[in-house]
Amino acid sequence: MLMQGKQGLVCGVANKRSIAHAIAKSLHREGAKLAFTYQGDRLKKNVEEIAGELGSKLLYNCDVTKDEDIKKLFEDVKKDLGHLDFLVHAIAFANKDDLEKNFSTTSREGFRVAHDISAYSLIGVSREAAPLMQAHGGSIVTLSYYGAEKVIPGYNVMGVAKASLEASVRYLAADLGQHNIRVNAVSAGPINTLAARGISGFTKILDMTPQKAPLKRNVEVDEVGDAALFMLSSLSRGITGEVLYVDCGYNIVGM
Repeated sequence: MLMQGKQGLVCGVANKRSIAHAIAKSLHREGAKLAFTYQGDRLKKNVEEIAGELGSKLLYNCDVTKDEDIKKLFEDVKKDLGHLDFLVHAIAFANKDDLEKNFSTTSREGFRVAHDISAYSLIGVSREAAPLMQAHGGSIVTLSYYGAEKVIPGYNVMGVAKASLEASVRYLAADLGQHNIRVNAVSAGPINTLAARGISGFTKILDMTPQKAPLKRNVEVDEVGDAALFMLSSLSRGITGEVLYVDCGYNIVGM
């Protein structure tokens, strides 16, 4: 029970096939008390079901493009939980049109949206979560992908947004470290989630990984969940500002 007595917020669970769900399951297995966010009525039922299965009734509606929503979210969390030990940021979005065309055709608005939701939202939620962690310290983990470092066909503006996210991890880690708050990213290999299906040519990426990766297979979503659990727990208490690759070694192999 690695997380017994710990409580935290999971932002971005959309369905049972998501990486965020796998992280929540790992945290629940180890005794953590969980709260969840959702955006809008369309996703509320899904998140309610997931939260219920993981023993939680703490759900909060939040649109991370609105500062007032983020502020209210953490006011409500403070009222219900008092403090936070950890935060999972699993939020990303890019317009489908910008993922299907050449990167050079990315629209100004598409670039703004991808960065606002996929990168700036980490800054927004970390800023509001920090006061709830300062008394005892805490850990924040976000989700990245290899497309932040190398060009992945079809990842386009999302890759640039993830690069911004990873830089934000480092700057937040430097900023919040004085309060014993750690900030890290987990970079998972390709997993057949609903979000991943929106990437043009995703099936080719999924098929290619076992050929290139040292472990000769694709990573399992529960493996990513357990890696995030490690980064959120006291076992990783000396680690901050890092990107942990959980991709069966794919990132170490030259293309």
